Amino acid sequence: MIIDQAKEVLKIEADSILRLTRTINSSFEDLVNGILNSTGRVIISGIGKSGLIGKKIAATLLSTGTNSIFLHPVEALHGDLGMVSRDDFFIAISNSGETTELIQLLPLIKNIGCRLAGFTGNTRSSMARICDIVIDTGVEKEACPFNMAPTSSTTAQLAMGDALAVVLITKKKFKKSDFIKSHPGGALGQRLSCQVGEIMFEASGAPWVLTGSPMETAIQEMDRLRLGAVLVLDMEKKLKGIITDGDIRHCIAENQSNFTTRSVDQVMTDNPHSLQADSFLYEALNLMEKHQITVLPVVDDRNRLVGLLHLHDILGKGSFQFNGGT
Repeated sequence: MIIDQAKEVLKIEADSILRLTRTINSSFEDLVNGILNSTGRVIISGIGKSGLIGKKIAATLLSTGTNSIFLHPVEALHGDLGMVSRDDFFIAISNSGETTELIQLLPLIKNIGCRLAGFTGNTRSSMARICDIVIDTGVEKEACPFNMAPTSSTTAQLAMGDALAVVLITKKKFKKSDFIKSHPGGALGQRLSCQVGEIMFEASGAPWVLTGSPMETAIQEMDRLRLGAVLVLDMEKKLKGIITDGDIRHCIAENQSNFTTRSVDQVMTDNPHSLQADSFLYEALNLMEKHQITVLPVVDDRNRLVGLLHLHDILGKGSFQFNGGT
């Protein structure tokens, strides 16, 4: 009885994947070409079980040569939308195509200028109508005996994501040696043993304002570089504080409607955590994890700004050299 039921589940899910071979069409080609022609990242979003599938697809894309991140739709609606630029390619995942948070988010994404694709089991859904490209990941039934728990549908979503990643490997001529460089078991350890100065944003490219500046100036500087933070320096370029997207959200949540006219000194976090350029990346990652932060200022021995390090760059977003090569 137990083995028979398990076999039935596997058969239903296998049939769901085989169904995709019959429904896949030119929209998939449009998706691949859209990503290849994009100069930004692939941003994947979903909620619940579809969100978990989205995280795995994003991780697979990233480890196979396609710059990709996962963006939680609720976090996006509460400040993280600033991560998205018009050069990115956005993929939403929802079996029903009616996920409230995604329906609220997608028009905002479209206004930014991103191309939108949707993985959905309902090609006539609200999400499908918003998206530029619709990929049918529908299944005839879930493996769950109540036809309710996401089982076959999430398997189909994951399989379509794998198909996308593998096709992109071929189109980008991604090699085995490239995979070894980005594989967590190999290159992440190598990456973390390198120094902060090798991948940080130089001071000339980091967002900063002088002490005493109005918050309006700080927000403009944050928006210009979209790194989620702006540093506050004195006239000698010494680090005095940091203002993050979270600080601005807190001001808004406290109904400080006039906070843009306030001084950065009134909003910033004093004496933020920082590292020097000769610190190792594993030290930076440990510090970020311990204090739940994604941005670290890099300073010299006199606390003057020399650069800025972002979590995404540690994990592979930025340019990086391996054994002297790019």
